[in-house]
Amino acid sequence: MQRRSDHWISLALSVLLHAALLGALVYGWLLFRHPTRPAPTLAIEATVVDARTLRAVQRPAPQPPAAPAQPPPPAQPTPEELAQREAERQEQRVQAAREEEAAERAAAAEAAREKLEEQRKADAERKAQAERKAQEAAQAAQRAADAQAQSDLESELKRSLAAEEHVARSGPALANWQAQITAKISRAWLRPPTARAGIECVLNVTQVPGGEVTQVSIGECNGDQAVRESIEAAVYRASPLPPPPDPALFERNLKINFKPD
Repeated sequence: MQRRSDHWISLALSVLLHAALLGALVYGWLLFRHPTRPAPTLAIEATVVDARTLRAVQRPAPQPPAAPAQPPPPAQPTPEELAQREAERQEQRVQAAREEEAAERAAAAEAAREKLEEQRKADAERKAQAERKAQEAAQAAQRAADAQAQSDLESELKRSLAAEEHVARSGPALANWQAQITAKISRAWLRPPTARAGIECVLNVTQVPGGEVTQVSIGECNGDQAVRESIEAAVYRASPLPPPPDPALFERNLKINFKPD
């Protein structure tokens, strides 16, 4: 591509060349009209122009690009062609409507299938949940029945043990042990002067294993205060009380009917 500076240089050189030619023509015309005497020496002024400058000056000026040829106007369609085009467009619209309707039917069928599948899953989940609840209820009922049976068995065992204990405690061994306790208390009792015949007192005695007495209280008693105090002191003097013949007969809290006479 030609640079802009080269263009201006070429233009300047062209102007100088034309000015030089014009000056030479004027000078020759003047010499033709007014011939002068030859001078002994003439000074010639000239401009040195190199070969590149001359080629640039002689180069033809660039021509503007030719305008593109205008295409011929399109031919007007005939009525038959217009009708054919309209029929094709109508067929395309009908085909598009058919495809859209088919797509809608497919979407509706897919939605119905998904809804049916969801309903089936929901029914299966409800059925499984009902079965789990029924199984849990059956297991809970079985556990309750087992617990009740165990409780009944334990209650029956407790009643049996209580009956056996009652029989054991109400037997001759228990009576013999209580007689030993009463005899020891009677031996430790110091009768006060106010004591009369036929004294009967209920003694509430608390003991620890080994027979050591820790507490004594007098319940119903037909003696006076001196009698009551003397009997209480006798219980403490009788400590430790005689042990039972069977360790199973031991009781921490004893209720003794004290009749010294």
